[in-house]
Amino acid sequence: MIARYTRRELADAWSDHARFEAMRRVEVAACEEMEGPAAADLEAIRAATFTVAAVDERERVTDHDTAAFVDVLAESAGPAGRWIHYGLTSSDVLDTGLALQIRAVGELILPDAHRLVAALARRSREHVDTLCVGRTHGIHAEPTTFGIKLAGFAFEAARNAQRLRGAFAQASVGAVSGAVGTYSATSPEFEARVLRRLGLRGEPVSTQVVARDRHAELLQAVALAGAGLERLATELRHLARTEVGEVSEPFGAGQKGSSAMPHKRNPIKSEQITGLARVLRGNASAALEDVALWHERDISHSSVERVILPDSTTLLDHMQRRMLRLVDGMVVDAARMRENLELTHGALFSQRVLLALVARGRARDDAYRIVQRLAQRAIAQRTPLRELLAADPAGAGLHLDAIFDYAPFVRHAAEVVGRLDALADEVRDAGGGACEPAKGMIVGDEL
Repeated sequence: MIARYTRRELADAWSDHARFEAMRRVEVAACEEMEGPAAADLEAIRAATFTVAAVDERERVTDHDTAAFVDVLAESAGPAGRWIHYGLTSSDVLDTGLALQIRAVGELILPDAHRLVAALARRSREHVDTLCVGRTHGIHAEPTTFGIKLAGFAFEAARNAQRLRGAFAQASVGAVSGAVGTYSATSPEFEARVLRRLGLRGEPVSTQVVARDRHAELLQAVALAGAGLERLATELRHLARTEVGEVSEPFGAGQKGSSAMPHKRNPIKSEQITGLARVLRGNASAALEDVALWHERDISHSSVERVILPDSTTLLDHMQRRMLRLVDGMVVDAARMRENLELTHGALFSQRVLLALVARGRARDDAYRIVQRLAQRAIAQRTPLRELLAADPAGAGLHLDAIFDYAPFVRHAAEVVGRLDALADEVRDAGGGACEPAKGMIVGDEL
């Protein structure tokens, strides 16, 4: 991923050095669980080193990056290096090393996923009573509160955090099962010991590679989290439009909204999140294509994963952090929200008028046609619906003060937003480990 969207920690986690270091850990763990190496051999193996440059140089000869890595590491270990990669195949090291990287990346990304939930919940409570119009199809519907709006986004963010946590966990799976997954040179017990040493769960049947539906599930969860961020970003973009003006993005003292028009304050953070969500969806599609490999294994997935796993997780990290700053710093114009409520001149009370007419004995369709006619006049003539209803025979005897009252629309706002209290407990409970085994999943010593 380009530097513009990359946090240093994510770049380090997906670097070539991190990849080879994860592979080194797998090789060392395997040697530590073998019967052959003596204590002095293990000491040399643990001290063995590599450089990315040395591996790259060796790969120009081997045309095989894992073989090149093994050569460099074994040479560094001296005579003890003969035990490195003993009985293993490339995917044992590649997939198990990748699992270590995925786990580390999850531990970087998940805290911000939970922080976003907390930020949305905090601002939701702040605006539990901030009256604003609700819109369906982009058209004014009935009043709601900005707190209720944000509460819905908080719950969605919580679901995405939980999905991500589970997806990182189920993808953090290793295998040390040999050439076609039959343990011909090792044993299931050996695999279990190696994976336990690395703190990883094991793939029940690996066929040499860990099944790629796991990685596809991870990228589906990443794409879905991106879609949730996009939905929130789209809402904020609409609310920031000049004609609406209810919310604006934070704007720094020296910031410029346009190179040509000094008055501009564009919703650039929201727009960037919206655009990058498209990349996540495309990468998720590529991950699905990686699931179907030939027979026990091919490498058609490998080249794709080198791009989509780092890029998708790095982008999601960037999008989450950008949205966190946006939510924390967004400016809410409560006065403009109240002004906008009056744009339809009271037509948004139409359902309350309808119900009042029905309650007084009118047939629903008759009442509907009356209110529809008056509401359309209110909007077209810019005349308050209340005045039109008071002057119309259909309005005779109606309690207009009770009908044209905002309070009934939002009387349950505190209850709805209050549901975030239970969510806070869930988020706190989920914040333990990024890659804890899910219930019922097989871990290394259960194979």
